[in-house]
Amino acid sequence: MTGLPPRVLFGAAYYHEYWPAHGPEDRGRQRLETDLDLMAEARFTVIRVGESVWSTWEPENGRFDLEWLQPVLDGAHARGIAVILGTPTYAVPPWLTRLYPEIAGERRTGERIGWGARQEVDFTHPAFRFHAERVIRKITARYAGHPAVIGFQADNEPGPELLHNRSVFQRFVDHLREKYGDVETLNREWGLVYWSHRLSTWADLWTPDGNLQPQYDVAWREFQARQVTEFIRWQAAIIREHARPDQFVTTCIDYGRPAVDDDELTDGLDVTAGNAYYAMQDRLAHPGPGSPEAGAGAPDTEVWKLYRAADRMYSSRQEPFLVTETNAGAMGAPWDNRPGYDGQWRQAAWTLVARGARMVEYWHWHTLHFGTETSWGGVLPHSGRPGRVYAELARIGAEFDTAGPLVAGIEPDADITIVYSTPSKWLMQKYPELSTPAGGPDYDAYHGFLDPFYRGVFDAGRQVRIVHARQLHDPRGEQDATAPGEAVRRHPVLVVPALYTADDSTLDWLAAYAHAGGHLVLGPRTGYADHEARARQEPAPGRLAGAAGVRYSEFSNLLRDVPVRTAPGSPLHLPQGSTATRWADGLTVDDADVLVEYDHPHFGRWPAVTTRRHGRGRVTYAGTVPGRAMARTLAGWLAPLARSGWRDLPETVTVTTGTAPDGRRVHVVHNWSWEPVRVVAPVALSDVLAGGELPQGATAELGAWDVRVFAGP
Repeated sequence: MTGLPPRVLFGAAYYHEYWPAHGPEDRGRQRLETDLDLMAEARFTVIRVGESVWSTWEPENGRFDLEWLQPVLDGAHARGIAVILGTPTYAVPPWLTRLYPEIAGERRTGERIGWGARQEVDFTHPAFRFHAERVIRKITARYAGHPAVIGFQADNEPGPELLHNRSVFQRFVDHLREKYGDVETLNREWGLVYWSHRLSTWADLWTPDGNLQPQYDVAWREFQARQVTEFIRWQAAIIREHARPDQFVTTCIDYGRPAVDDDELTDGLDVTAGNAYYAMQDRLAHPGPGSPEAGAGAPDTEVWKLYRAADRMYSSRQEPFLVTETNAGAMGAPWDNRPGYDGQWRQAAWTLVARGARMVEYWHWHTLHFGTETSWGGVLPHSGRPGRVYAELARIGAEFDTAGPLVAGIEPDADITIVYSTPSKWLMQKYPELSTPAGGPDYDAYHGFLDPFYRGVFDAGRQVRIVHARQLHDPRGEQDATAPGEAVRRHPVLVVPALYTADDSTLDWLAAYAHAGGHLVLGPRTGYADHEARARQEPAPGRLAGAAGVRYSEFSNLLRDVPVRTAPGSPLHLPQGSTATRWADGLTVDDADVLVEYDHPHFGRWPAVTTRRHGRGRVTYAGTVPGRAMARTLAGWLAPLARSGWRDLPETVTVTTGTAPDGRRVHVVHNWSWEPVRVVAPVALSDVLAGGELPQGATAELGAWDVRVFAGP
């Protein structure tokens, strides 16, 4: 990747301007020198600067102060520390809101977002764009030539709001006119005969505030995400006018933002960058008692979620990524201070690198003395003196230095691929198809379907690759489709849960993938609706029913877990206590083998899991959200041999493997517990961090919350 050195970048966001006033000028300079010296001692190689302080860059309209950053960049460069320079457009200055109050964003039509936080602005407004472009050009022109700057971050964590401003809505109407041509086509495609919503003119289209039409909502969410994508691409184009050819452009993605479609957003960038926050202390134990099927807000352990966060970042461009922010200390709220146990920072950092991270950057260097994030712990505490966190991170910096190019840009292994659908997620946020344990709507329903499959793979000691449906087959033709036969080679097992909204050609592609030799696993709600979220007229799973050999018309939410058992003759041997959770499809078998049955007086009339040969491959249908034991067993059956090659691991140990840029195999072994453990090497390995060789069959020890890194042929 352009601008990235051949080793893992390691550092933090650095806001020298956030230190309290130091009095005489030399005292501020002394703090800067102290900070940079401490960073160098901890083997920091990168800092991120500048993205949060537009009012510092431009204190008044048209009056710029660009020189305050020069000492930071000079000092970093003198110590061999690279810099990522951010544009400050996500935090607008008060003078801009005073001069142009109309740039305020609206969460509902006519109701402006109050000032005093950040990202309150309608970033599509011409007045905002004028001033944003001006400050971007000033900053990038001033510092693009500085030798410390290796790349730029456009904005920060974009897409937190669905903007309802009148001008945004009118662009939405124009977008629909271009897409559908006339109102009669829109009436037909959206089914607006329902509840008398037929339009006679484009002026009849209602604003989204009270909308309950699913087809409208799908179009609205897609449009909002494209506004964000256009905004970031607009910034990237301005930056590139000033940037050197060896400098990259990215943005920092918060994957939970409502107006972000990450695979489209990153198409116009040079590298993916995002956040990877996670709970620490006992929440970072494996295995843990929590389960993703317990509903929104239920306590849960975080190890599998940390892996999922990394795999989501890799999925955006199907290539290594940058971690722009991750835990330095306690996260966020003053009532939730739980910094990690000794060793947990190492575990998280090596997890991210093993799954493809080319940078691990902490938020942030020093804990703030004022502002909303006063309790969000930095590398240094409020005193500014190095403590336990600094010592823990300095150890990681030394390890990355020792590992060198070997671990910079690992291509992570995958035993099983899971297909992700952002449009289906959007729809289920508006119309949740799963309930909470109390019976109310679960607005995280999409992940309620997907996460148990992901965690089942993780619990089985297998590794996951996440791909967006568009990356396999894009019916809009904006991205090259992968041939089904090629997909079989890359993704021999393809799990597709909750692909609710899907074009006909996408479903046909999935059937062709199985016919070409792949193992296609369909989860609940997949294939139920078309690209406009209209329920299909044929029995579910729609165009995939023939390939799957099953169909259904009836389905049910499950408020309590339902016991399941292995069907007679099934190769899927479930342990005692296995359950189906949250959902059940009433499957009718036309031409398939039953693998799992419900043990229930009502649901027992239907199979829970079936399988069928299809061409050279196979289609397995899971008509429920598998409980943890069932999901783990299913994953083990889908991928009988873990690609990592490690066997008989203690239950607290995970092994993550991948291919280094030089072709060697990298094995990262974690012990997620207080108890020391031993593991047996499956092949001859070299110890990357401690040196020495580990012969095949030899034993390696791991202490509490420990990580070992090995390389093999």
